[in-house]
Amino acid sequence: MYHELEARVREQLAGLISRRYGIETLVSTERPPRLAMGELASPISFELAKRLKRAPRQIAQEIATEIGAIPGVAKIEVAGAGYLNVFLDRAAFFAGMRNVLHAGADAPAAAVSTRPKIVVEHTNINPNKAAHIGHLRNAILGDTFVRLLRYSGERVEVQNFIDNTGVQVADVVLGFLHIEKKSPAEISALAAAPKFDFYCWDLYARVTNFLEEDKSRVALRGETMKVIEHGQGLEAEVGQIISNAIVHCHMNTMDRLGITYDVLPRESEILELKFWEMAFGLLKQRGAIHLSTAGKTAGCWVMRLDEGKEAEENAEAASDDDAKIIVRSNGTVTYVGKDIAYQLWKFGLLGKDFNYAPFHTTAEGHVVWTTRVQPSEPGAPPFGHADRVYNVIDARQSYLQKIVFAGLRALGFNAQAARSNHFSYEIVALTPRCAMDMGYQLSPEDAARSYVEVSGRRGLGVKADDLLDKLEAAARAEVDQRHPDRAEKERAEITKAVSIGALRYFMVRFARNTIIAFDFNDALSFEGETGPYCQYAVVRIRGIWRKGADRPTVANSALTSESLASILDGPKGDDLWDLALLAGSLGARVEAALKSQEPAFVAKYCFELSQSFNNFYHKHHILSEADAVRKEFLLTLCAIVESQLVSALELLGIEAPERM
Repeated sequence: MYHELEARVREQLAGLISRRYGIETLVSTERPPRLAMGELASPISFELAKRLKRAPRQIAQEIATEIGAIPGVAKIEVAGAGYLNVFLDRAAFFAGMRNVLHAGADAPAAAVSTRPKIVVEHTNINPNKAAHIGHLRNAILGDTFVRLLRYSGERVEVQNFIDNTGVQVADVVLGFLHIEKKSPAEISALAAAPKFDFYCWDLYARVTNFLEEDKSRVALRGETMKVIEHGQGLEAEVGQIISNAIVHCHMNTMDRLGITYDVLPRESEILELKFWEMAFGLLKQRGAIHLSTAGKTAGCWVMRLDEGKEAEENAEAASDDDAKIIVRSNGTVTYVGKDIAYQLWKFGLLGKDFNYAPFHTTAEGHVVWTTRVQPSEPGAPPFGHADRVYNVIDARQSYLQKIVFAGLRALGFNAQAARSNHFSYEIVALTPRCAMDMGYQLSPEDAARSYVEVSGRRGLGVKADDLLDKLEAAARAEVDQRHPDRAEKERAEITKAVSIGALRYFMVRFARNTIIAFDFNDALSFEGETGPYCQYAVVRIRGIWRKGADRPTVANSALTSESLASILDGPKGDDLWDLALLAGSLGARVEAALKSQEPAFVAKYCFELSQSFNNFYHKHHILSEADAVRKEFLLTLCAIVESQLVSALELLGIEAPERM
């Protein structure tokens, strides 16, 4: 509601400015700091004053006088040196929210198939070991961003790129063949057993030690990787067994969190279907990369980000030591090289496509497809051909993302490079208390730090499934204590909702550029800015219905415009109006989250709405209210808050349980 009114005010102000002053402009609005100043404010008069060479307050007065009636707006006043303060019609706003309540939620119409496609690529876990806590931040941020885009009416395709030919997979292949000396049949048997990803986690750490013990073994890694890239030989066969099994493990982990995908493009097909070969040829043809002949990069194909000079001048005058290697001297392609080809495919710029087959089906029946060399199975949807692309990758990969986008520009695809977005985020660490809870021995120095970093290569970290299991155990203990008489099935459902809600909320509540120090106690707390706190606000509202209160309906309602105005208008109605206004502001918060690419705005909204409702709940005697009209109003307000809070939590992938 607030979002729609804000757009309406902006539109009518822009129309008047065009007619009155002959100026086409975008009108900005903001939320005033106090209700006494209205619900919207615009500084547009200050911008106009510079262009018209007139006093901003004089211009503001003209606009306020001539704007005329705006549906949903009670009045517009001039404030200060020339601000336009907009006061909404409180009764009309509340009546509109009540109508939205019975229509479903404060959400726009669903996307139509003709909308330009947005591709969001997220998760991207190397298929060599179990997912860890850092991967969860990527997946939860990406999934939440997808939900926000779809809520706003966008057509979104979710991709999860599988780097199944990279060095991490090569290391695990090397471990199975040269440390454990297992055959493909033995590895397949292990891969079919539970927790194969945990097994590979430990093996991966052992390979690190194996390579460090004898530096000559590093060449063995390169040879293994080269065979895997060519897609033939024992190493390639083992690599495929490992990566396919691990990706299935990852899909099961993400299913626990309600995260799913449309397609899993694989690096192996980028190579086997000649995507990279085509991209490589184009890059050489345009002079975007060159063969280095000296320094640390001798024998490598490299690219630099210095795009202000001609490629030939760069190649002759600049050192290649600071260049990004696209193809190594042994002929293997780096991650960024294959990612350039992948980015070209996302936009439909290669003139080639993958073939597809079903890979995983969720409990809800959603089919996740993957790429393959053989012809596609019937029913495969069309993938790629995006208008915009968001790559959810951690901030440490910023330079590599710049290289990818520079590759597009070097090939003349400037528009697509401009519509390529790096959705970056910082790492996830552990509080020392959390690390010790997970069984790690910390030095006195580490125990005194604000957070402890983890290392997957060293095997030091928190596996995602271990974390989820521990969260569920902690949540179950709380649920059992609160509801010992509830049926097992109900307690299990509450446990899952609370534990997943705690984790998902914790991962999105912080700004993306903030390093997270995860802690069990902080995440699971029923107080403060947590998922369980927001969930409990919904439970509290549903407790009102369980106590016998009837859910309000539009039919036979005693809430007229006059009665709503008498309740909401003036300072005496400010606290009720503030809650109603906040409940109706979800759309505006989603818009802000999308513009800034910051899902934390919606998490903050959930907390603010929960906190505001809890204050309202303690202040007003809802069920014992003697005045029938006022009681209906209070119950309607409860129902509106419930609907909007449930919708907001769903955008974060969080379920609102009936009890906690």
